[in-house]
Amino acid sequence: MPAKVYTDKDADLKVIKKKTLAIIGYGSQGHAHAQNLKESGLNVIIGLYPKSKSVKVAKSQGFEVYDTAEAVKKADVIMLAVPDMKQPEIYEKDILPNLEKGKTLAFTHGLAIHYGLIQPPKGVSVIMVAPKGPGHVVRSQYVEGKGVPALIAVLKGSSKDSKKIALAWAKGIGGTRAGVIQTTFKEECETDLFGEQAVLCGGASALVLAGFETLVEAGYQPEMAYFECLHELKLIVDLMVESGLSGMRFSVSETAEWGDYISGPRVINASSKKAMKAILKDIQTGKFTKNWVKEYKEGLPNYKQYIKDGQNHQIEKTGQRLRSLMPWVKKRNIKGAQAAYN
Repeated sequence: MPAKVYTDKDADLKVIKKKTLAIIGYGSQGHAHAQNLKESGLNVIIGLYPKSKSVKVAKSQGFEVYDTAEAVKKADVIMLAVPDMKQPEIYEKDILPNLEKGKTLAFTHGLAIHYGLIQPPKGVSVIMVAPKGPGHVVRSQYVEGKGVPALIAVLKGSSKDSKKIALAWAKGIGGTRAGVIQTTFKEECETDLFGEQAVLCGGASALVLAGFETLVEAGYQPEMAYFECLHELKLIVDLMVESGLSGMRFSVSETAEWGDYISGPRVINASSKKAMKAILKDIQTGKFTKNWVKEYKEGLPNYKQYIKDGQNHQIEKTGQRLRSLMPWVKKRNIKGAQAAYN
């Protein structure tokens, strides 16, 4: 049975109109939620640590900024919009001591709650509002009068009005303009992690690199390998997003479609699916999160090495040069833009 899709008519901003909403963090999702909620006529404050670079940014955009602990004291609904691995420390130090019964704790992702990195006290409601898109898209779509679809969840034991609060928040950021679906912290977290690792980030990156290396190792020019294994991927993904797999196949040549049918399963096959099931098992049992927490606490040595190795790969050098020849490809200094919100 298809999931119910909630729209504007199912949500009421009056539910949180008289409440103070605190957003802890002012990064990708944080700044988008804050600005959209503010422009929806709601009372939003920002909680940050004193030396955060985001203090100046948030103030320049019209927000009252407080130390995290003070923001929690003042707020009725508190959303943690900081990276997963930073949440437990911030929660224990600044949030938990100031959480009173009747307040609502909100998240944009289910990891910290689902795996017990954060354990809210009784009497505090816990919700999730998770837009299915990056913060800059959540913001730009709202400005255009549109919205990004979102997921909501309510943790067992929360107050009866928690779902209404979650829907109101989703409406405030523009989510109900597109459609909102209710899920659970478990379902959102496990499917999100799996999608990132097996398909969207890990799977796609590994597939691109393997294709690039196969062609280069066979003696083809790296520029040709880049065009065929990375550059044109956007065209195919856009077609999938716009009209599904069948629509994509209809849009490409018959030769490409035939190759899809006979060669795709040779690359992604039973052994690939077996590996995906193992990845999902690691996520479901908490093994992935346990290892990620351990890596974070040890100072991210492997994580940093992966970043270094990836940046030094031939595909990055080739791509940087080729993208400079493509005026129609939007160039973005993503790392530089994100630094302004840290």
